[in-house]
Formats: sequence, structure tokens, C-alpha cells
Amino acid sequence: MIGLTHYLVVAAILFSLGVLAVSTRRNAISVLMGVELILNAGNINLVAFSKFSDVGISGQLFALFVIILAAAEAAVALAIVLNIYRNHHTVTVDRLHSLSG
Repeated sequence: MIGLTHYLVVAAILFSLGVLAVSTRRNAISVLMGVELILNAGNINLVAFSKFSDVGISGQLFALFVIILAAAEAAVALAIVLNIYRNHHTVTVDRLHSLSG
């Protein structure tokens, strides 16, 4: 049987991979993917704790709220990345100092 520990281990691995991607990648798209991994790790924790406790479905509702916020964040962030590419002709975050050209 799969217990709470299994979910927490998977979430910890996802979180670690997300932090590794955010801290080591130079491409803005890869950084955004790392942020999404971190958010998904949090969602796994919310749903797992909701399933193994007696609080009802509040953890799943919070996870749904996080998914909605992540979709909005991805849309805004991709628009910013496209603007950066149009002005600077690169999406390498190390070479950027401002959003304007």
C-alpha cells in the first residue's frame, strides 16, 4: 500500500529537481519549468495531506487554486520572455539587466 511517506518522498524529489533547475539553468524557459516543478511538489503535498487527514477536501481545493495561479504565472512569464527575446535576441537570464532594449 502506498502511504503518506511515498507521496512526501516524490514531492521532495520534485522540489529538489525544481530548485536545481532554477538555480543552475540560464535559459528563462528552463527556470520557468523549475518553478512549475516546485509548485507541483507543493500540490502533491497538499493533496497527500488532505487524503491522509480528516480535514476533507480543502487540500485539493488549495491545489486547484495553485494550479490556476501557475497557469496564470506561466502565461505572464512567457509573455515577458517573448518581450525579452524581441528586445535582446536572447533568453539567457545572466545577460539581462532590464526589460527594455
